[in-house]
Amino acid sequence: MTQDRDPFFDTLLNLDGQVFYMGDKGHRVQFTVVAVPPSVQRPHGLAYTLTVHNPRGERIAGFDNAHGVAATKGPGGKLMAHDHKHRFKTVRPYDYRDALALLEDFWKLVEDVLQEEGVTI
Repeated sequence: MTQDRDPFFDTLLNLDGQVFYMGDKGHRVQFTVVAVPPSVQRPHGLAYTLTVHNPRGERIAGFDNAHGVAATKGPGGKLMAHDHKHRFKTVRPYDYRDALALLEDFWKLVEDVLQEEGVTI
C-alpha cells in the first residue's frame, strides 16, 4: 500500500530559511524545514521548526520536532523527537496531520501570540 503524497509537502519545504517580520515591534517568525527519511519519530518525513520570536530574539511560541521532549512524565522520562507545540514555557504534544494543517495551526498561533503581545499586523 502506498501513501498518498501530501500536496503541501513542497510548499512547507519551500519556506525553509524564511524569516518574516511582524508588526512594528520587532517580532518575527522563522521557518526551518528539511525533508528526512521517514522514521518512527518523523513518519511524515519532515524535520521542522516553525517559531515566533519576540524583539529580544527569544522564542515565544512555535511547532517543531527538532529536539527531544520527555516521552513520559517524571524523572527518567526518555527523550524522543516528536511533534510538539511551544507556547511561552509550555510544551505540549502536537498531532501532525499534514503540511497544510501545520501551516494553518502555526499561523493561527502566530495571530494569537501577537495579539497577546499587543502587536498590530
